[in-house]
Amino acid sequence: MLSVLGCIWAAFGIATDGIFLTPRNLYNLSLQVSVVGIMAAGMVLVIVGRQIDLSVGSQLGFIGVAGALIQTQALPVDGANTWWLAIVAMLVIGTAIGALNGFLVAYVGIPAFVVSLGGLMFFRNAAYMLNEGRTISPLNETFRLFGGGLDGSIGATWSLILGLIACLVVLFALLRNRKRRAFFGFENPPMRVTLSIALAWWVAIAGFVWVMISYELPRTKEPAGIAIPVLCLIAVGIGMSAIARMHTFGRHVFSYGGSPESTSLAGIDTRRTILMLFVVMGLLAGLASVVVTARLNAGASVTGTMMELNVIAAAVIGGTSLSGGVGTIVGGLIGALIMQSLESGMILLGVPTPLQRMILASILILAVWIDMVYRRRVRSND
Repeated sequence: MLSVLGCIWAAFGIATDGIFLTPRNLYNLSLQVSVVGIMAAGMVLVIVGRQIDLSVGSQLGFIGVAGALIQTQALPVDGANTWWLAIVAMLVIGTAIGALNGFLVAYVGIPAFVVSLGGLMFFRNAAYMLNEGRTISPLNETFRLFGGGLDGSIGATWSLILGLIACLVVLFALLRNRKRRAFFGFENPPMRVTLSIALAWWVAIAGFVWVMISYELPRTKEPAGIAIPVLCLIAVGIGMSAIARMHTFGRHVFSYGGSPESTSLAGIDTRRTILMLFVVMGLLAGLASVVVTARLNAGASVTGTMMELNVIAAAVIGGTSLSGGVGTIVGGLIGALIMQSLESGMILLGVPTPLQRMILASILILAVWIDMVYRRRVRSND
C-alpha cells in the first residue's frame, strides 16, 4: 500500500507540475484525510466483525446539524463553555446512534446492511428536517479550531517537540519489543535491523513535521505546524490499534470475524461485541463530525454525502477483508490516505465531480475483487 501511495503521489506530482506535492496541498490533504481516517478506523473493526455501516455519511451530516443548532440556539455562540459542551453533545449523539444501530443488529436480529441502509436515508432526511434545509453558521470561535482552519494548528515549536517525542517513543517501542522477545526465548533480529527500522520511522516523522511547518498560514505568514484534526486522527489511530491488538474487545471482534460459531461456543457474548462495534463506530462518526463541522464553520444537512463510499473503500483498500476476520487499523488509515490523495489529485487536474465518483467507485470494486481472488488462493493453498 505504501508503494501504491508513493506511485500515486509521484504521478500526480508530475501531472500537476509539482502542485500536488507543495506544502499547501499536502497540508490540506492531511485535513481531508483526518475526517475519512477517523471513521475508517472504526469501519475496519466493523467489517472485521462481519458487519457493515452504510449510514456513517448521513450520521456525519445529522450530528453536524445538531451540533450547530446547540451552539447557535441552545447556547450562546460566543460563550466560554459552548465549544466543549457542543463537542460532548455531538459525541453523545454519535454514540447513541451507534448504540441504536448495534441494538437493532445484535438483539433484534435485523441484518446490518438493512439497518445501516435505513439509517443512511433516515439521518440524511432527519438532518434536513432539523435545520429546515438551512445552513447554520457561524459557529463558536474556539470550536472552529478543531477544524484546522486559520488558527487550528499547534505551530512550529510544538510540532518539533511532538516529532522528537514520537521518535523517542518509536525507539523505546522497538527496544522494548526486543527485550520482550528475549524474555520469552524468541530470537531477535540483528541490532542493525532494529536501528534501520527506527531510522525509517524517524525519516518519515521528520518529513511529516517538515511538511507541516513548511506551510505558512495565509494571515500571519507563520509556520502552521501540525493541524488539530491530524492530532485527533493520530490519537484515534493509536487508540484503535491498541484496542484491536491488545484489548479483550478487539480480540473478540477478530475471533467473531474468523468464526462466529466458535466464538459463541467459547462463551463470548457475541451480541454485546456486535453492539459495542457500532457504539465505537458511532462515537468516531461523532468525532469526525466535530472535525468537518468545525472546518466548514457550518452545520449543513448535505455534509458527508457519499462519505460512506470513501470510508468503506479506505478500509477495504487497506487490507480489510469483507468476509471478516482480517484487517488492521494502520492499513485502514493508509487506505484513507490513498483515497483522499486520488480525490485531491483529480480535483487539481480538473476532473469533473461525477467522473471522480465513478473512478472511486471503480477502485472500490477493484479492491473487493482483489481481496476475493487473494482469499480464494489462500483457501486453495490450505
